[in-house]
Amino acid sequence: MAFDGIVIANLVKELNETILNGRISKIAQPESDELLLTVKGTKGQTRLLLSASASLPLAYLTSGNKPSPITAPNFCMLLRKHIANGKITRISQPGMERVIQFEIEHLDDLGDRCKKNLIIEIMGKHSNIIFCKDDGVIIDSIKHISAQVSSVREVLPGRPYFIPATQDKSNPLEATERSFFETAYSKPLPVQKAIYSSYTGISPVIASELCHRAAVDGSRPADALSEDEKLHLFHHFSWLMDDVREGRFSPNIVRDGKEPVEFSAVELTQYADLSIARHASISQVLETFYASKSAYTRIRQKSADLRKVVGTLLERSRKKYALQLNQLKDTEKREKYKLYGELIHTYGYGLAEGAKKLDALNYYTDEMVSIPLDPQLTPLENAQKYFDRYGKLKRTCEALGALTKETHAELLHLESIAASLDIAVSEDDLAQIKEELAQSGYIRQRRSQKKAVSKSKPFHYVSSDGFHMYVGKNNFQNDELTFHFASGSDWWFHAKGIPGSHVVVKANGESLPDRAFEEAGRLAAYYSKGRRNEKVEIDYLERKNVKKPNGSKPGFVVYYTNYSLVASPDISALTLVSE
Repeated sequence: MAFDGIVIANLVKELNETILNGRISKIAQPESDELLLTVKGTKGQTRLLLSASASLPLAYLTSGNKPSPITAPNFCMLLRKHIANGKITRISQPGMERVIQFEIEHLDDLGDRCKKNLIIEIMGKHSNIIFCKDDGVIIDSIKHISAQVSSVREVLPGRPYFIPATQDKSNPLEATERSFFETAYSKPLPVQKAIYSSYTGISPVIASELCHRAAVDGSRPADALSEDEKLHLFHHFSWLMDDVREGRFSPNIVRDGKEPVEFSAVELTQYADLSIARHASISQVLETFYASKSAYTRIRQKSADLRKVVGTLLERSRKKYALQLNQLKDTEKREKYKLYGELIHTYGYGLAEGAKKLDALNYYTDEMVSIPLDPQLTPLENAQKYFDRYGKLKRTCEALGALTKETHAELLHLESIAASLDIAVSEDDLAQIKEELAQSGYIRQRRSQKKAVSKSKPFHYVSSDGFHMYVGKNNFQNDELTFHFASGSDWWFHAKGIPGSHVVVKANGESLPDRAFEEAGRLAAYYSKGRRNEKVEIDYLERKNVKKPNGSKPGFVVYYTNYSLVASPDISALTLVSE
C-alpha cells in the first residue's frame, strides 16, 4: 500500500480535471484529523475527503457523505470563516512530494479579493492539513506541532510554512542519466532500496516494479550491476517519469483472490500471477481499496481471539500426535520379543546355568539370532519375560492405534476450522465458526446465550457456461451443502488430502462441460490450504457417492471412487454472485 508521489501526481491530475475553478459550498470535519469539502463546479457537485490520520492518511474524491459532530471543531470553523464559497484556482504538487496544495480565492471581511492555501501532507504519522496565507505564513493546522515534538519544523499559527528536506532526496522528474548514475548507483545498498532512498515520491513498490521491468534483481548491490543493466534500469526509470509528466496513468488494484493487496497509479507487472482490476480514476481506486482493506482488517481483528484459540489447540494436538506416533513406533519391536520367547522355549533346554545369551536359528527366516538373557533367571523365566514384554507392547499398540486415529481426526478438524477462519468475510461467518468450536467442546458457550439464526451463506458463483457453483465457508456449511442442498446427480469437489471447502456444482440433470469442471476445480483449490500453491490436486465425483460416517466431525466425509484433476487456485475470471 503505497500512497506515493506517483499516486499523488495522478490524484492532482484528476482534481484539476474535476474540481479546479469549483466553489467550496460546504466544509465539514467528521473526525478530529479529517476534512470533507463539498465542491460545486461545471461538472456538478462532488466531495473531497482529506485525512491526516497517522494510521491512514489519504485524499480522494467521493460521492459518499459522513456524519459531522453537532458542534464543529475550531479548525473547521476557521476554514468556514475564510474560504466558505471560495474558488479553487490552483491545485499543485511541489516536485514529487506527497503534498497537495490548493490555492483558494475568496473575499475578505472588506470584500477584497485575496488568496489562501490549504495544504495536505500525506506523510504517514507526520501527516497534516495546514491552512496558510498567500505569503506562506501558517494561519492554523489540524495538528499543532511544537518544537518539543519536532526539532525539524514547527507547525503553529504565525510560523512560516515549508516542506522539510530531511531525507536528502532528489526530484525524480529532474533526473538525468548522469545524475541517476551518480545518485542511485553510488550508494552501498541493494539497487531497489538505492532508488527509493534517493528520489522523492518513489515508494519501495515502484522501485521493485522498475527492477522487474528492467529484469534486474532488486536485491543485488547497486554497484554490482553491469553498465548495460544500469543503463537499462535508468531507461525504465526515465520512461516512467515521462508517463508521470505527461499524465499517462493506469489506476489499478491488485487482488489475491478477493483480498486487495496493493494499489498503484501505474501498471504493476510484477504481480502478473495475481488479478489486477483497472479503474477509471485514482479516487475510485483509493476509495475501493481502503474500504475493502478495512473490511478484511476488521475481520482479521475480530477473528484474532478465535485464531489464537485454534492455533493453541493445533499446536497441542500436533505435539500429542507426534508423541503418540513415536510411542506407536516403539511398539513395533513387540514381534521380536515374541520370537525371542518362542526360540528360548524351543532351544533353551541345552543352556548352561548362568548363560548370558542364546544363539539360535530363526526357523521363520533361517537366520541365526543372538538373544540376550538374564543370567539370574532360568530359561523358562527368560522366555516368560519376553512374552510379558510382547503382551504389554501389544496392548499398548492396540490402545495407541485408537488414540492416534482420534487425535488425527481432531487435528484434521482443527486444520479445517483454521482454513475456515482464513476465508471468513463477515461477522456472521465468525459466529458460525465460534458455534462449531463451542459444540466441539473447544470453547465455552454461555448458557444464557440463545442460538441466533446465522445470516452467513455459502459463496455463490456462476460458471462461464451458466452452472451455479456453491462453496462452503465452514464445516457447518460444508455439511449443509453436501448432504442437504445438493442432489445425488450434482457434482462435488474438494482439494485432495488437505483442509478445504466443499464445492457443489448444480448439474440440473445436464452433463457438465469440461470448462465447468475446471472452474469448479479452481474454486476448490482457492478455498483450501493449497491456495498459495501453483497447482492443487482436486478430487471430484457425483454427490451421491459422498458419505458421512456416523459420529464424525462436521465437514468430514468419505468416498471410495472419484476422478481427479489438477487446478490452479486462480478465480479472478469467476464472478461472485452473492455471499
